[in-house]
Amino acid sequence: MFDFFKTKPKNYEDIPSGAFHELMLNPATVILDVRTSGENQSGKIRNSKNLDIMSRDFKLKINELPKDKIYLVYCRSGNRSAQACAIMAEMGFKNLKNLSGGIMRWPFELV
Repeated sequence: MFDFFKTKPKNYEDIPSGAFHELMLNPATVILDVRTSGENQSGKIRNSKNLDIMSRDFKLKINELPKDKIYLVYCRSGNRSAQACAIMAEMGFKNLKNLSGGIMRWPFELV
């Protein structure tokens, strides 16, 4: 019998801004902003790389990234970045962290 309430296990972790900020100090981390370039230009987390999840070549660009890094992924509210983490997990990325609440809940500096 199929259970509609069973969801696929998440292959990434939702973390609050404090933990996200601490992990940014780790040299093995890559910070990904999956918002549009316009959103990115209005303010971003320092040292983040912008890869718009809505772009046609999102998966191609993700595929070029090393899989052995820790990925800190964010968007405006945490929804698109959760989708990006799910896509990346399907592509074989193991260490994925999604910023809970997105950049709207980010109390730290933006550049």
